[in-house]
Amino acid sequence: MPRHWLACLLLVGLMPPDVPAQSRMPLVVEAALDRQVIAPLLDAFARAHTDIALEYHDRSTLEVDRRAREVRPAPDVVISSAMPWQLARVNEGLAQPLDSDEARHWPAWAKWRNEVFGFTFEPIVTVYRLDLARHMIPPTTHADLHTILNTHQGLLRGRVTTYSPGRSGVGYTLFQQDARYSPRFWDLVAAMGAAGVSLEDNTQAMLDGLTEGRYWVGYNLLGSYAMHWAQTHPEVIVQVPQDYALVMMRMAFVHRDAPHPAAARAFVDFLLGIEGQRILAGSTPLFSVLPEVIGPYTAQRLRDQVGERLYPIPINASLLAFVDRLRRDAFMARWNREISILEDGD
Repeated sequence: MPRHWLACLLLVGLMPPDVPAQSRMPLVVEAALDRQVIAPLLDAFARAHTDIALEYHDRSTLEVDRRAREVRPAPDVVISSAMPWQLARVNEGLAQPLDSDEARHWPAWAKWRNEVFGFTFEPIVTVYRLDLARHMIPPTTHADLHTILNTHQGLLRGRVTTYSPGRSGVGYTLFQQDARYSPRFWDLVAAMGAAGVSLEDNTQAMLDGLTEGRYWVGYNLLGSYAMHWAQTHPEVIVQVPQDYALVMMRMAFVHRDAPHPAAARAFVDFLLGIEGQRILAGSTPLFSVLPEVIGPYTAQRLRDQVGERLYPIPINASLLAFVDRLRRDAFMARWNREISILEDGD
């Protein structure tokens, strides 16, 4: 094991120093998931599996997808919020099935062929800065957001942010789902464009802009990151839309060519197991999927709060349509036309 790699593992706190490095089984995880948010689960895994040396990389959804397809040696585990891309890679044969109790008993609606698993349940939210409330009633629905964009266009010009669907896999997925559920989605896109919306690659960039005061309202942010941020940044308010709320799941699979398949299976089983799900529910805003898990962040508690207006993005073959090149090109062409900002569809 190279010295610089060992030092990196010690630095991030994932390798207990009392176990000889030579006896550890390596494990490489490529993930579109902020380490600060998932840290409680990673630390618990390290304590439970002192024989495994975890190397965790947090990257963009598009970079994670590229590495899963192109980089060799392949990563052991691939995690991403870009659900269509994850299912497409599994459909292409890049995943290996799991035959553990955790995998077999995982809810059928949150997995596909025991090869890829949605292990979180994260609402998609609107976030606004307190400055907004001094000038207008903050939006609680998609229709409210459309209204304030039209009635306060001058005040909000340059102060609105959302994902770039051309540069973010998860952003593209969310907008495709919006278009499915909301007949006025394109009106909202046009209103954001008229207000000079700023397009960002990730939720953190939007949250930074909100805290710095550059933005007053952000649309379609990942609720997990936003809730985590709001705990230490009281200037931002997180709103789960009351008309309908999309729910995104991080999807994980063991790569077909995983160099360390035993360690990879142990990691995914930990994500799906009771202990891992309890940590998600109690120590992270990623929300547990399992109905029997109790905590402040669970799918059941979110359902109790939002009710039938909660729309989880399904893990099924319908996701594959979103990565179809013709469909993507058509969507991006209309996006560019409605928002009046040229976006690259690649």
